[in-house]
Amino acid sequence: MSQTLRHPEILEIARRDGKVSVEGLAQHFGVTLQTIRRDLTELAEAGRLERVHGGAVLPSGTSNIGYDERRRLSGDAKAAIARACARLVPENASVFLAIGTSTEAVARELLAHRNLLVVTNNMNVANILIANPDCQIILAGGSIRRSDGGIVGSLTVQTIRQFKFDLAVIGCSALDEDGDLLDFDLQEVGVSQAILRQSRHSLLVADHSKFQRSAPVRIASLGDLGGFVTDRPLPQTLAERCREWGTQVTVAEPGTRDAP
Repeated sequence: MSQTLRHPEILEIARRDGKVSVEGLAQHFGVTLQTIRRDLTELAEAGRLERVHGGAVLPSGTSNIGYDERRRLSGDAKAAIARACARLVPENASVFLAIGTSTEAVARELLAHRNLLVVTNNMNVANILIANPDCQIILAGGSIRRSDGGIVGSLTVQTIRQFKFDLAVIGCSALDEDGDLLDFDLQEVGVSQAILRQSRHSLLVADHSKFQRSAPVRIASLGDLGGFVTDRPLPQTLAERCREWGTQVTVAEPGTRDAP
């Protein structure tokens, strides 16, 4: 069966079952695993599916995919983004690291930084940075989300308001063509907005898959941030807007030198 015929059937199976697996599709179509992985990658790049470990799911505009699945997505891209972001984080600084698997990757790249004060509402970030003896860690108070270790709510916002950070590093669930950062959880969005208000400089870390997703709640515009670290060049229109806004874009493609 040709690729043109496989793609509609793959989407139909995904709609029927909610998820497709590489092995299941390879057996179904009688083709190699590599062929199916290529099909799923092309469907994901077209925004028709979202890649997860071992397969793909239908994209959702109203609910996020599970934390464990998010951790497995775009691992090489997140690592490259994190390395580039860490180079933008000065030593002897106060930093807020927000919720997200990308910010957790950044935390791993800060283990050699010296004399940092890191405030976070991400328990996973705190656990990672414990290994850095030159980093003071403050956990923002609030309600813990068991699903991902995030801390949200009014107590979190109150904690954040007591600080003025040199730098904030945040993530998002989706990024639209207008440059708006989007998320699913209204409480988390409120925390992210408080973080941005209390920071002298702010960076977004997000890989290219965020352009293929949608979410219902707006956090801010890229124009409100000082920088954006990602793994692929931006669409031309958005790249031009970032230049107009003065938002510095760093492209950290996996396996290559980071380029502004």
